[in-house]
Amino acid sequence: MSAAIATTGFQPARARQAEATMTPPRSRLRLTRRGRVVFTGLASVPLIVWAFIAVLGSGVAAADIDSAGSSFEAASFEYVTVGQGDSLWAIAESVDPHADVREVIDEIMRLNALDDAVVEPGQRLALPVVP
Repeated sequence: MSAAIATTGFQPARARQAEATMTPPRSRLRLTRRGRVVFTGLASVPLIVWAFIAVLGSGVAAADIDSAGSSFEAASFEYVTVGQGDSLWAIAESVDPHADVREVIDEIMRLNALDDAVVEPGQRLALPVVP
């Protein structure tokens, strides 16, 4: 046995009025993984820009510290030609025997734009003049 149900589509006025005043339920915002990545990326842009400006802005200050912290005057120096068997350590000791040899080597390397402390015979080096 089977049963069939038929409706007329008629609703009482009270049901229609209640349906009209009801607001639809709010749904929670759901972000996909891609949406979260984009949202996080956009939120981090100001931080990245700030860090970039801070790094570029500190370059001038770092250069000023480097030039101000030098114990030798950059304007006054003399030249020496590296001989056979000479090392930068020996040359630095002869320049200023009372100073720290590592600082003198660093200054010689800076004055001559050397990448490392290896020197070759016949190479001409600028040496800082110690007062």
